[in-house]
Amino acid sequence: MGVLLAITGATGAASAQPESGKRVFNAMQIVFSPDTPDAFCTIGAVGNDKYGRKIAISAGHCISDPTHKYADREIPEDIEPVYDRNDLGFGPIGHVRYFKDPEGSTTGHPTKDYMVIELLPAVTLSSQGPYLKETGEVEVPGGHPSPNAPTPPLNNERLLGAALNNDNELVVSGQLGVLYGRITNNSKGIYQSWAGHKAGDSGGPAIWHVPGSAYPSSANRFQAAGPWAGITKARVLGVPPYVYTSSANILADLRARDTAHPGIFGAGFHVTDNP
Repeated sequence: MGVLLAITGATGAASAQPESGKRVFNAMQIVFSPDTPDAFCTIGAVGNDKYGRKIAISAGHCISDPTHKYADREIPEDIEPVYDRNDLGFGPIGHVRYFKDPEGSTTGHPTKDYMVIELLPAVTLSSQGPYLKETGEVEVPGGHPSPNAPTPPLNNERLLGAALNNDNELVVSGQLGVLYGRITNNSKGIYQSWAGHKAGDSGGPAIWHVPGSAYPSSANRFQAAGPWAGITKARVLGVPPYVYTSSANILADLRARDTAHPGIFGAGFHVTDNP
């Protein structure tokens, strides 16, 4: 899991150029201060919300708020910058607009461990990460709805099955490269899978392995494509130990919050189709 950071109130030391065109993609490692490059998390998906804003999704537990002033509310102020870990000199690529605080993510809100980042308007969104190409969001017509879903649930707010007669698999990308594994358990939209990860991969991308599509291998340069299915959450005491927050849980909670307070960052999020 990612190292917990505190909101500092700083806006960052540098600003991106207005016409930068900097590319932002899934599996990009991110930090919240240039002074702590080894305390990083990872982007799970990038796209646009229904209000036309450029958005990235990561894990909520990647930052903490000891003051309890900012967790679980919209943050329109530019108080928490986000940097590309491998290009700190560029300056912020965006700012955190919403997150669940770590205590809430592990106790009161186990199904809602996510973060919304508003990216700078000038950045270029890309569906292609180092290994994974995200092709929209996974949809499960008729599937069990996320516990966060308003009624009636949308297809992209329904969960992948994990019963013995289901062969749903996740393909994930992180510091270990690209790995895949069957979903062995689905606890309220938190998937357990053999697809592995390590500290710092929190928030990183997981896609659904479309039946019949190629698995990542040396023959295809370890590339894979499929709809966005979730983000890396944690390692637990279990077999297998790797768990992921489903995209259904995130999308459902975004819609529920937008219904209550229209205009929230990330509402109606759709993965970009830019190459």
